[in-house]
Amino acid sequence: MSTPPEILVPGKAGEGEALVLTAPISFWGGVDPKTGRIADVRHPQHGEVIAGRVLFLPGTIGSSSASAVLMELVHNGRAPAALVLHEPDAILLLGLIVAREMGWETPIAVRLERGQFDTYRGTAVTVAADGAVSVAV
Repeated sequence: MSTPPEILVPGKAGEGEALVLTAPISFWGGVDPKTGRIADVRHPQHGEVIAGRVLFLPGTIGSSSASAVLMELVHNGRAPAALVLHEPDAILLLGLIVAREMGWETPIAVRLERGQFDTYRGTAVTVAADGAVSVAV
C-alpha cells in the first residue's frame, strides 16, 4: 500500500510533463537559474529543462546555495510547475518559502515515496493544491 503525498511547502497547484530524475542533483552548479536547464554534465539528465515540468527528485546533493538557486528559478519564471521529493530537503525548500515571502507565486512541493515515481514517467502530471499527485487527463 502506498503512502499518500504529504505537502512540504504549500504553493500553486501545478501541471506539466513529468521529469523523473534518475539520480540526485545539486541545484547549485547543477541547474542554470536563468534557463531552468540541468547544467551538470555528469548528471544523467544533463540538458533537460526543469522549468514548467513536474520535477521528481529522488534526492538532492546538499549545498547551502540550493535555496538561492530555487528562489532565482521562481523569480525568473523558470521554476518547475511542482516539486515531488522522496525526502524533504529543508535547505532547498527554503527557497520556495523565501520566494513566497517575497510575494512571488511559488510551486507546491510534496513528498512521495520514491517507489511511486516511475508511475508518472513519460506522462503529464497534476499536483493539486491539496498535494494529490495524478496523471493529467
